Amino acid sequence: GTFPTPIVEYRSLLPVLLVLGAAVIGVLIEALLPRRARLPLQWVVTFGSLATALVALLIGPRADGLLAEGALAWDGPTRWLQALILVLAIVALLLFTERRVDPGRDPFAPRASTVPGSDEEKGLTERLVQQTEVYPLALFAVGGMLLFPAANDLLMMFVALEVLSLPLYLLAGMARRRRLMSQEAALKYFLLGAFATGFLLYGIALTYGATGSTNLSTIGKVIVEHQLQSQSMLLVGVGLLLVGFGFKVAAVPFHMWAPDVYEGAPTPTTAFMASAVKAAAFAVFLRIWLEAFPQMDRAWIVPVWWLAAVTMLVGNVVALVQRNIKRLLAYSSVVHSGYLLVAVAAGTRLGSASFLFYLIAYTLATFGAFAVVASIGTAAERGQDLTDY
Repeated sequence: GTFPTPIVEYRSLLPVLLVLGAAVIGVLIEALLPRRARLPLQWVVTFGSLATALVALLIGPRADGLLAEGALAWDGPTRWLQALILVLAIVALLLFTERRVDPGRDPFAPRASTVPGSDEEKGLTERLVQQTEVYPLALFAVGGMLLFPAANDLLMMFVALEVLSLPLYLLAGMARRRRLMSQEAALKYFLLGAFATGFLLYGIALTYGATGSTNLSTIGKVIVEHQLQSQSMLLVGVGLLLVGFGFKVAAVPFHMWAPDVYEGAPTPTTAFMASAVKAAAFAVFLRIWLEAFPQMDRAWIVPVWWLAAVTMLVGNVVALVQRNIKRLLAYSSVVHSGYLLVAVAAGTRLGSASFLFYLIAYTLATFGAFAVVASIGTAAERGQDLTDY
Protein backbone atom coordinates (compact mmCIF):
# COMPACT_ATOMS: atom_id res chain seq x y z
CA GLY A 1 0.00 0.00 0.00
CA THR A 2 0.94 3.65 -0.29
CA PHE A 3 1.97 5.87 2.60
CA PRO A 4 -0.88 8.25 3.56
CA THR A 5 -0.48 11.92 4.40
CA PRO A 6 0.29 12.81 8.05
CA ILE A 7 -3.29 13.97 8.66
CA VAL A 8 -4.72 10.70 7.37
CA GLU A 9 -2.14 8.78 9.37
CA TYR A 10 -3.05 10.48 12.64
CA ARG A 11 -6.76 10.01 11.95
CA SER A 12 -6.14 6.31 11.39
CA LEU A 13 -4.15 6.04 14.63
CA LEU A 14 -6.69 8.08 16.62
CA PRO A 15 -8.54 5.07 18.15
CA VAL A 16 -5.30 3.61 19.51
CA LEU A 17 -4.10 6.99 20.80
CA LEU A 18 -7.43 7.65 22.54
CA VAL A 19 -7.44 4.31 24.34
CA LEU A 20 -3.80 4.47 25.44
CA GLY A 21 -4.18 8.11 26.51
CA ALA A 22 -7.23 7.21 28.59
CA ALA A 23 -5.24 4.38 30.18
CA VAL A 24 -2.56 6.85 31.30
CA ILE A 25 -5.25 9.16 32.73
CA GLY A 26 -6.74 6.16 34.56
CA VAL A 27 -3.37 5.43 36.18
CA LEU A 28 -3.15 9.06 37.36
CA ILE A 29 -6.66 8.83 38.81
CA GLU A 30 -5.64 5.72 40.77
CA ALA A 31 -2.49 7.42 42.05
CA LEU A 32 -3.81 10.87 42.96
CA LEU A 33 -7.48 10.63 43.95
CA PRO A 34 -9.09 9.13 47.07
CA ARG A 35 -10.70 5.72 46.70
CA ARG A 36 -14.32 6.89 46.88
CA ALA A 37 -13.82 9.41 44.06
CA ARG A 38 -12.15 7.00 41.64
CA LEU A 39 -15.02 4.84 40.39
CA PRO A 40 -17.23 7.48 38.66
CA LEU A 41 -14.20 9.10 37.03
CA GLN A 42 -12.85 5.75 35.85
CA TRP A 43 -16.24 4.94 34.32
CA VAL A 44 -16.31 8.25 32.47
CA VAL A 45 -12.72 7.96 31.23
CA THR A 46 -12.97 4.28 30.29
CA PHE A 47 -16.31 4.08 28.54
CA GLY A 48 -15.98 7.58 27.09
CA SER A 49 -12.63 6.75 25.49
CA LEU A 50 -13.81 3.39 24.14
CA ALA A 51 -16.99 4.88 22.67
CA THR A 52 -15.08 7.81 21.17
CA ALA A 53 -12.47 5.45 19.71
CA LEU A 54 -15.24 3.36 18.12
CA VAL A 55 -16.82 6.47 16.58
CA ALA A 56 -13.41 7.67 15.34
CA LEU A 57 -12.84 4.27 13.77
CA LEU A 58 -16.22 4.21 12.04
CA ILE A 59 -15.80 7.71 10.55
CA GLY A 60 -12.07 7.35 9.90
CA PRO A 61 -10.30 7.08 6.54
CA ARG A 62 -11.40 4.25 4.26
CA ALA A 63 -8.38 4.22 1.93
CA ASP A 64 -5.97 1.34 2.51
CA GLY A 65 -2.32 2.09 3.17
CA LEU A 66 0.66 1.76 5.49
CA LEU A 67 1.24 3.78 8.65
CA ALA A 68 4.30 4.53 10.80
CA GLU A 69 6.81 3.97 7.99
CA GLY A 70 5.25 0.64 7.07
CA ALA A 71 5.08 -0.79 10.60
CA LEU A 72 1.26 -0.73 10.64
CA ALA A 73 -1.24 -1.71 7.95
CA TRP A 74 -4.52 0.18 7.57
CA ASP A 75 -6.95 -1.95 5.58
CA GLY A 76 -10.41 -3.50 5.72
CA PRO A 77 -9.56 -6.45 8.04
CA THR A 78 -7.75 -4.11 10.42
CA ARG A 79 -10.73 -1.75 10.71
CA TRP A 80 -13.15 -4.65 11.05
CA LEU A 81 -11.15 -6.36 13.80
CA GLN A 82 -10.51 -3.12 15.70
CA ALA A 83 -14.25 -2.38 15.71
CA LEU A 84 -14.94 -5.91 17.00
CA ILE A 85 -12.33 -5.53 19.75
CA LEU A 86 -13.75 -2.17 20.88
CA VAL A 87 -17.30 -3.51 21.03
CA LEU A 88 -16.18 -6.56 23.01
CA ALA A 89 -14.14 -4.37 25.35
CA ILE A 90 -17.09 -2.09 26.10
CA VAL A 91 -19.36 -5.02 26.92
CA ALA A 92 -16.64 -6.89 28.84
CA LEU A 93 -15.92 -3.94 31.10
CA LEU A 94 -19.60 -3.77 32.02
CA LEU A 95 -19.13 -7.22 33.60
CA PHE A 96 -16.53 -5.80 35.98
CA THR A 97 -19.26 -4.07 37.97
CA GLU A 98 -19.98 -5.51 41.40
CA ARG A 99 -21.76 -8.84 41.05
CA ARG A 100 -24.56 -10.42 43.09
CA VAL A 101 -23.56 -11.53 46.58
CA ASP A 102 -25.19 -14.43 48.40
CA PRO A 103 -24.92 -13.49 52.10
CA GLY A 104 -25.65 -17.06 53.15
CA ARG A 105 -22.60 -18.46 51.38
CA ASP A 106 -20.20 -15.57 50.88
CA PRO A 107 -17.99 -14.93 53.95
CA PHE A 108 -17.27 -11.42 52.67
CA ALA A 109 -20.92 -10.37 52.57
CA PRO A 110 -22.21 -7.94 55.27
CA ARG A 111 -23.91 -9.85 58.10
CA ALA A 112 -27.57 -9.24 58.89
CA SER A 113 -26.68 -8.62 62.54
CA THR A 114 -24.47 -5.70 61.64
CA VAL A 115 -25.89 -2.37 62.76
CA PRO A 116 -26.81 -0.30 59.66
CA GLY A 117 -24.50 2.63 59.18
CA SER A 118 -21.94 1.40 61.71
CA ASP A 119 -18.21 1.36 61.09
CA GLU A 120 -18.34 -2.45 60.95
CA GLU A 121 -20.91 -2.42 58.17
CA LYS A 122 -18.98 0.23 56.25
CA GLY A 123 -15.81 -1.83 56.53
CA LEU A 124 -17.51 -5.00 55.30
CA THR A 125 -19.23 -3.20 52.44
CA GLU A 126 -15.98 -1.54 51.41
CA ARG A 127 -14.55 -4.99 50.70
CA LEU A 128 -17.27 -5.45 48.09
CA VAL A 129 -16.52 -2.16 46.33
CA GLN A 130 -15.32 -2.66 42.82
CA GLN A 131 -11.58 -2.73 42.09
CA THR A 132 -11.14 0.44 40.06
CA GLU A 133 -7.62 -0.47 38.96
CA VAL A 134 -9.07 -2.95 36.47
CA TYR A 135 -10.11 -0.08 34.18
CA PRO A 136 -6.68 1.38 33.27
CA LEU A 137 -5.25 -2.15 33.07
CA ALA A 138 -8.02 -3.19 30.69
CA LEU A 139 -7.48 -0.04 28.59
CA PHE A 140 -3.78 -0.79 28.19
CA ALA A 141 -4.71 -4.32 27.09
CA VAL A 142 -7.24 -2.95 24.60
CA GLY A 143 -4.63 -0.54 23.22
CA GLY A 144 -2.30 -3.45 22.57
CA MET A 145 -5.12 -5.42 20.96
CA LEU A 146 -5.89 -2.54 18.60
CA LEU A 147 -2.25 -2.46 17.49
CA PHE A 148 -2.00 -6.23 17.18
CA PRO A 149 -4.15 -6.84 14.06
CA ALA A 150 -2.66 -3.75 12.38
CA ALA A 151 0.96 -4.79 12.90
CA ASN A 152 2.86 -5.16 9.63
CA ASP A 153 6.23 -5.67 11.31
CA LEU A 154 7.42 -8.49 13.56
CA LEU A 155 8.85 -6.09 16.15
CA MET A 156 5.62 -4.08 16.20
CA MET A 157 3.78 -7.36 16.77
CA PHE A 158 6.03 -8.09 19.73
CA VAL A 159 5.51 -4.62 21.24
CA ALA A 160 1.74 -4.90 20.84
CA LEU A 161 1.82 -8.40 22.33
CA GLU A 162 3.63 -7.20 25.44
CA VAL A 163 1.35 -4.18 25.85
CA LEU A 164 -1.73 -6.42 25.85
CA SER A 165 -0.21 -9.33 27.81
CA LEU A 166 1.27 -7.61 30.87
CA PRO A 167 -2.04 -6.08 32.06
CA LEU A 168 -3.77 -9.43 31.53
CA TYR A 169 -1.31 -11.15 33.87
CA LEU A 170 -2.43 -8.73 36.60
CA LEU A 171 -6.13 -8.95 35.75
CA ALA A 172 -5.98 -12.75 35.99
CA GLY A 173 -4.80 -12.50 39.60
CA MET A 174 -7.36 -10.02 40.89
CA ALA A 175 -10.06 -12.39 42.18
CA ARG A 176 -9.63 -11.40 45.83
CA ARG A 177 -12.27 -13.81 47.14
CA ARG A 178 -10.40 -16.73 45.52
CA ARG A 179 -6.95 -15.35 46.13
CA LEU A 180 -4.89 -18.54 45.95
CA MET A 181 -6.53 -19.94 42.81
CA SER A 182 -6.45 -16.56 41.10
CA GLN A 183 -2.81 -15.93 41.92
CA GLU A 184 -1.93 -19.42 40.74
CA ALA A 185 -3.68 -18.68 37.44
CA ALA A 186 -1.81 -15.39 37.06
CA LEU A 187 1.54 -17.08 37.78
CA LYS A 188 0.90 -19.87 35.26
CA TYR A 189 -0.21 -17.36 32.67
CA PHE A 190 2.88 -15.22 33.24
CA LEU A 191 5.39 -18.08 33.19
CA LEU A 192 3.96 -19.81 30.13
CA GLY A 193 3.45 -16.45 28.41
CA ALA A 194 7.11 -15.60 28.99
CA PHE A 195 8.08 -19.06 27.73
CA ALA A 196 6.06 -18.53 24.53
CA THR A 197 7.55 -15.05 24.12
CA GLY A 198 11.02 -16.60 24.11
CA PHE A 199 10.06 -18.84 21.19
CA LEU A 200 8.53 -15.87 19.40
CA LEU A 201 11.58 -13.62 19.86
CA TYR A 202 13.99 -16.32 18.74
CA GLY A 203 11.83 -16.91 15.67
CA ILE A 204 11.84 -13.18 14.89
CA ALA A 205 15.65 -13.08 15.26
CA LEU A 206 16.18 -16.02 12.90
CA THR A 207 13.72 -14.61 10.37
CA TYR A 208 15.55 -11.28 10.46
CA GLY A 209 18.89 -13.05 10.09
CA ALA A 210 17.67 -14.92 7.00
CA THR A 211 15.87 -12.03 5.26
CA GLY A 212 17.45 -8.86 6.69
CA SER A 213 14.07 -7.35 7.61
CA THR A 214 11.26 -7.60 10.13
CA ASN A 215 8.67 -5.96 7.85
CA LEU A 216 6.16 -8.56 6.65
CA SER A 217 5.89 -7.22 3.11
CA THR A 218 9.67 -6.98 2.73
CA ILE A 219 10.15 -10.50 4.10
CA GLY A 220 7.77 -11.88 1.46
CA LYS A 221 9.59 -10.05 -1.35
CA VAL A 222 13.06 -11.15 -0.17
CA ILE A 223 11.98 -14.79 0.03
CA VAL A 224 10.76 -14.68 -3.58
CA GLU A 225 13.72 -12.71 -4.95
CA HIS A 226 16.43 -14.84 -3.32
CA GLN A 227 14.59 -18.19 -3.38
CA LEU A 228 14.82 -18.73 0.37
CA GLN A 229 11.95 -21.20 0.62
CA SER A 230 14.33 -24.01 1.69
CA GLN A 231 16.82 -21.93 3.67
CA SER A 232 17.43 -23.74 6.97
CA MET A 233 17.64 -20.63 9.21
CA LEU A 234 14.37 -19.31 7.82
CA LEU A 235 12.65 -22.69 8.23
CA VAL A 236 13.68 -22.85 11.89
CA GLY A 237 12.49 -19.26 12.38
CA VAL A 238 9.11 -20.09 10.85
CA GLY A 239 8.83 -23.13 13.13
CA LEU A 240 9.57 -21.06 16.25
CA LEU A 241 7.06 -18.41 15.21
CA LEU A 242 4.47 -21.15 14.80
CA VAL A 243 5.21 -22.46 18.30
CA GLY A 244 5.04 -18.97 19.83
CA PHE A 245 1.72 -18.12 18.22
CA GLY A 246 0.44 -21.62 18.99
CA PHE A 247 0.79 -20.75 22.69
CA LYS A 248 -1.03 -17.44 22.23
CA VAL A 249 -4.04 -18.95 20.46
CA ALA A 250 -4.10 -22.01 22.80
CA ALA A 251 -3.68 -24.63 20.08
CA VAL A 252 -2.94 -28.22 21.15
CA PRO A 253 -0.33 -29.14 22.43
CA PHE A 254 0.36 -25.54 23.55
CA HIS A 255 -2.99 -25.15 25.30
CA MET A 256 -2.22 -26.42 28.81
CA TRP A 257 -2.32 -22.94 30.38
CA ALA A 258 -5.82 -22.10 29.14
CA PRO A 259 -8.06 -24.30 31.37
CA ASP A 260 -6.25 -23.38 34.61
CA VAL A 261 -6.08 -19.67 33.78
CA TYR A 262 -9.69 -19.47 32.60
CA GLU A 263 -10.87 -21.21 35.77
CA GLY A 264 -8.75 -19.21 38.21
CA ALA A 265 -9.14 -15.74 36.71
CA PRO A 266 -12.20 -13.60 37.53
CA THR A 267 -15.02 -14.49 35.15
CA PRO A 268 -15.16 -11.00 33.51
CA THR A 269 -11.42 -11.26 32.82
CA THR A 270 -11.91 -14.75 31.41
CA ALA A 271 -14.67 -13.47 29.10
CA PHE A 272 -12.37 -10.65 27.99
CA MET A 273 -9.49 -13.06 27.30
CA ALA A 274 -11.58 -15.71 25.54
CA SER A 275 -13.17 -13.23 23.14
CA ALA A 276 -11.19 -10.04 22.47
CA VAL A 277 -7.70 -11.44 23.12
CA LYS A 278 -8.37 -14.54 21.00
CA ALA A 279 -9.66 -12.37 18.16
CA ALA A 280 -6.55 -10.16 18.20
CA ALA A 281 -4.15 -13.12 18.43
CA PHE A 282 -5.76 -14.96 15.54
CA ALA A 283 -5.79 -11.81 13.41
CA VAL A 284 -2.01 -11.58 13.71
CA PHE A 285 -1.67 -15.33 13.18
CA LEU A 286 -3.46 -15.00 9.83
CA ARG A 287 -1.65 -11.85 8.72
CA ILE A 288 1.85 -13.12 9.37
CA TRP A 289 1.46 -16.30 7.32
CA LEU A 290 -0.38 -14.75 4.40
CA GLU A 291 1.71 -11.57 4.25
CA ALA A 292 5.26 -12.74 5.04
CA PHE A 293 5.34 -16.41 4.07
CA PRO A 294 2.88 -17.02 1.20
CA GLN A 295 5.65 -18.65 -0.86
CA MET A 296 6.57 -21.01 2.01
CA ASP A 297 3.22 -22.76 2.18
CA ARG A 298 4.91 -26.16 2.34
CA ALA A 299 6.73 -25.10 5.51
CA TRP A 300 3.69 -23.96 7.48
CA ILE A 301 0.44 -25.17 5.94
CA VAL A 302 1.06 -28.85 6.80
CA PRO A 303 2.01 -28.09 10.46
CA VAL A 304 -1.02 -25.79 10.78
CA TRP A 305 -3.20 -28.52 9.26
CA TRP A 306 -2.03 -30.99 11.90
CA LEU A 307 -2.39 -28.39 14.65
CA ALA A 308 -6.01 -27.83 13.58
CA ALA A 309 -6.80 -31.55 13.48
CA VAL A 310 -5.21 -32.37 16.84
CA THR A 311 -6.71 -29.28 18.49
CA MET A 312 -10.23 -30.15 17.37
CA LEU A 313 -9.88 -33.79 18.43
CA VAL A 314 -8.18 -33.34 21.81
CA GLY A 315 -10.23 -30.31 22.82
CA ASN A 316 -13.57 -32.00 22.17
CA VAL A 317 -12.61 -35.28 23.85
CA VAL A 318 -11.18 -33.67 27.00
CA ALA A 319 -14.15 -31.29 27.25
CA LEU A 320 -16.48 -34.27 27.67
CA VAL A 321 -15.11 -35.09 31.14
CA GLN A 322 -15.04 -31.56 32.58
CA ARG A 323 -17.24 -30.81 35.59
CA ASN A 324 -16.41 -27.11 36.04
CA ILE A 325 -18.26 -24.80 33.67
CA LYS A 326 -15.30 -22.45 33.17
CA ARG A 327 -12.94 -25.35 32.36
CA LEU A 328 -15.55 -26.69 29.96
CA LEU A 329 -15.74 -23.33 28.20
CA ALA A 330 -11.93 -23.14 28.20
CA TYR A 331 -11.73 -26.38 26.26
CA SER A 332 -14.49 -25.07 24.01
CA SER A 333 -12.22 -22.10 23.29
CA VAL A 334 -9.39 -24.52 22.50
CA VAL A 335 -11.62 -26.43 20.09
CA HIS A 336 -12.64 -23.27 18.28
CA SER A 337 -8.95 -22.46 17.85
CA GLY A 338 -8.79 -25.64 15.79
CA TYR A 339 -11.78 -24.57 13.70
CA LEU A 340 -10.14 -21.19 13.01
CA LEU A 341 -6.85 -22.87 12.13
CA VAL A 342 -8.68 -24.72 9.35
CA ALA A 343 -9.34 -21.38 7.65
CA VAL A 344 -5.70 -20.35 8.17
CA ALA A 345 -4.47 -23.64 6.66
CA ALA A 346 -6.57 -22.98 3.57
CA GLY A 347 -4.19 -20.13 2.74
CA THR A 348 -6.62 -18.51 0.30
CA ARG A 349 -8.68 -15.34 0.05
CA LEU A 350 -11.86 -17.35 0.58
CA GLY A 351 -10.28 -18.91 3.67
CA SER A 352 -9.51 -15.44 5.01
CA ALA A 353 -13.10 -14.30 4.46
CA SER A 354 -14.38 -17.46 6.18
CA PHE A 355 -11.95 -16.82 9.04
CA LEU A 356 -13.29 -13.30 9.66
CA PHE A 357 -16.91 -14.46 9.41
CA TYR A 358 -16.38 -17.30 11.87
CA LEU A 359 -14.35 -15.13 14.24
CA ILE A 360 -17.23 -12.74 14.93
CA ALA A 361 -19.62 -15.63 15.57
CA TYR A 362 -17.13 -17.31 17.91
CA THR A 363 -16.24 -14.20 19.91
CA LEU A 364 -19.84 -13.12 20.45
CA ALA A 365 -21.01 -16.62 21.42
CA THR A 366 -18.07 -17.23 23.76
CA PHE A 367 -18.46 -13.86 25.41
CA GLY A 368 -22.17 -14.52 25.86
CA ALA A 369 -21.48 -17.85 27.54
CA PHE A 370 -19.03 -16.35 30.02
CA ALA A 371 -21.40 -13.42 30.61
CA VAL A 372 -24.04 -15.92 31.74
CA VAL A 373 -21.52 -17.54 34.11
CA ALA A 374 -20.64 -14.12 35.54
CA SER A 375 -24.24 -12.98 35.90
CA ILE A 376 -25.56 -16.00 37.83
CA GLY A 377 -22.46 -16.58 39.97
CA THR A 378 -21.81 -15.00 43.36
CA ALA A 379 -19.06 -12.50 44.04
CA ALA A 380 -16.94 -15.40 45.34
CA GLU A 381 -17.65 -17.29 42.09
CA ARG A 382 -19.15 -20.36 43.65
CA GLY A 383 -21.68 -22.61 41.96
CA GLN A 384 -19.61 -23.34 38.85
CA ASP A 385 -20.08 -27.09 38.85
CA LEU A 386 -22.31 -28.49 36.11
CA THR A 387 -24.68 -29.90 38.74
CA ASP A 388 -25.27 -26.34 39.96
CA TYR A 389 -26.53 -25.44 36.53
